[in-house]
Amino acid sequence: MVDRRFFYNAGSLTLGDIASLTGTSIASDGSRIFTGVAPLECAGTDDISFLDNVKYLDAFAQSKAGACFVRPKYVPRAPKSMVLLITDDPYSAYALTAQRFYPEPAVTAGIAPQAVIAKSAVVGKGARIDPGAVIGEHVRIGSGCWIGANTVIDDNVEIGDNCRIGALCTISHAIMGKRVLLHRGIHIGQDGFGVAPGPKTIIKVPQLGRVLIGDDVEIGAGTCIDRGAGPDTIIGDGCKIDNLVQIGHNVQLGKYVIIAAQCGISGSTRIDDGAMIGGQVGIAGHLHIGAGAKLAACSGVMTDIPPGATYGGAPAVPIKDWHRQTVTLAKLAKTKEE
Repeated sequence: MVDRRFFYNAGSLTLGDIASLTGTSIASDGSRIFTGVAPLECAGTDDISFLDNVKYLDAFAQSKAGACFVRPKYVPRAPKSMVLLITDDPYSAYALTAQRFYPEPAVTAGIAPQAVIAKSAVVGKGARIDPGAVIGEHVRIGSGCWIGANTVIDDNVEIGDNCRIGALCTISHAIMGKRVLLHRGIHIGQDGFGVAPGPKTIIKVPQLGRVLIGDDVEIGAGTCIDRGAGPDTIIGDGCKIDNLVQIGHNVQLGKYVIIAAQCGISGSTRIDDGAMIGGQVGIAGHLHIGAGAKLAACSGVMTDIPPGATYGGAPAVPIKDWHRQTVTLAKLAKTKEE
């Protein structure tokens, strides 16, 4: 259940409100009141839940949730007491409902006396700067932004309106769009890994590009994004990047790319719109991942990936080929044991 010491509840909603918000259909009285969301296993009669994975059919059949988002084919498995909100995308419907019940807390404007802000910096109306933050010369911070404690924003960085930057972040050589969410401990704009091995020593290559981040981007804790070597590193609108991801210099992400935790993307790789990268994927440099491509977790990508393709394994191959390889290897191992 949601612990309301940590999460603000915006108040109750009627079933009709929820159906209208999510575009779902109901066969019930729309005036019934609900007060929150909860998982199937622990939801009560005033809660709304969802079923999006067949693994949870038994929990769905036994749930005490008052209402549930569900696909049409699972309707016969529902408890008689449960109100059903029918949709082909239960998870998205649940997400919209959860956002309405538990919105992000509003930014309380104010600059902590312990913050250090250069005289030439411009801080927009309604912004909040927490204790220990350091804002460099000629920085521009948009209206409604929230800069967390002990975050350092270097000279000339530009941050758009309504961005939220967590504690202990460092940002340099960057221009950010609107409504960007950076979680704690993110580092953006540091040197890319540019070196030229010489006969007697290793020569550092100056990194002369920037990091450009679009609107509505979310970046997870501990992620590092290097600035470009000459071309810019680009993170497109709407990208969602998980914790502990490394993005090298000159990498270009299109719009709405999803990258799960612990991925490493080498320099100058381009990933087009809507691609989905599973956890712990390693991608070599100077590659092109096509729009809508999917990479299975723990893959090692060493070649270009066509648009819309699904690859897996190390080295990554088309997903069906990877499954055949896995089955064949298992059979060979079993034969050897016998």
